[in-house]
Amino acid sequence: MTGRPLSLYTCAFRSSNPSASIMELVRGLHNLRPRHRGCVATIGNFDGVHAGHQAILKRMRAHSARLGLPGCVVIFEPQPREYFAPNAAPPRLTRLREKLSLLAEQGVDRVLCITFNRRLRELSAEQFVQQVLIDGMGVKHLEVGDDFRFGCDRSGDFKFLQVAGERHGFTVEAANTVAEDGERVSSTRLREVLGEGDFALAERLLGRPFSITGRVLHGQKLGRQLEAPTANVQLKRLHAPLRGVFLVTGEVNGKSYPGVANIGSRPTVQGDGKPHLEVHLLDFAGDLYGQRMTVVFHEKLRDEERFDSLDALKTAIQADFAAARAHWGL
Repeated sequence: MTGRPLSLYTCAFRSSNPSASIMELVRGLHNLRPRHRGCVATIGNFDGVHAGHQAILKRMRAHSARLGLPGCVVIFEPQPREYFAPNAAPPRLTRLREKLSLLAEQGVDRVLCITFNRRLRELSAEQFVQQVLIDGMGVKHLEVGDDFRFGCDRSGDFKFLQVAGERHGFTVEAANTVAEDGERVSSTRLREVLGEGDFALAERLLGRPFSITGRVLHGQKLGRQLEAPTANVQLKRLHAPLRGVFLVTGEVNGKSYPGVANIGSRPTVQGDGKPHLEVHLLDFAGDLYGQRMTVVFHEKLRDEERFDSLDALKTAIQADFAAARAHWGL
């Protein structure tokens, strides 16, 4: 995904899909301008942009076409639960940059990213409607999930929005629940499925394979000592949605390479306690530093373990590589 400035207060984003439309990003209510008034909107975290989210976005696009207005997605940074309890917040399925790319692929015209802070937290439901939806965006139609809550103490809900819409002149529609195998598709369920290592079901919930994209950074370079050079892929998450050793493919510059990835805190070596994503691409030769890599997850090999020595760790890593080669037929 690339971004380019439209002005001092907005950016344009294009997803990695060259056929996707250019999407405008507005950072903060204070950057809304008169030209932004008049839109069809939806509000939420959209973490993962899974099949349930995609159904909401499809309905938003339909109303946008009917009214001849741009479709706008309102998201929050940090996500509300990260603001209230960062250590207990659920792991992100997508960091902001990934989320924006996925929204662009869904044909979203504009994203309004609002900073979730004390000021926003203390807005009543009525103040939120007035300041954000009416004064800021001039919303004409609002599409929300059936469980959407907003405002101080989560006092606003779908019924509240219906009443507010009748008073302020906008319509509201609740998106129908999307189910897979008889269960509601949600970010929570997706996290559970990933935790179980069921990547086939995760792909059905997402409509695409689960992946993590980040820039390759310099790390401890311990992998060279273990005869297992790895790319340290930036996670930019408080918590990782996966933990363990996995069969993956790494996509760089339009090419895909089979490999093995570890996500965890590296318990055998002294680390910083934060989650790290390290990827070894089989039979790859080249410099990856500074490049963006998309890591696509296919199968879990094992849990992350703490070994008694580096030699024991090295033996386990080589066994992981052998399993990967057998899987990929190399």
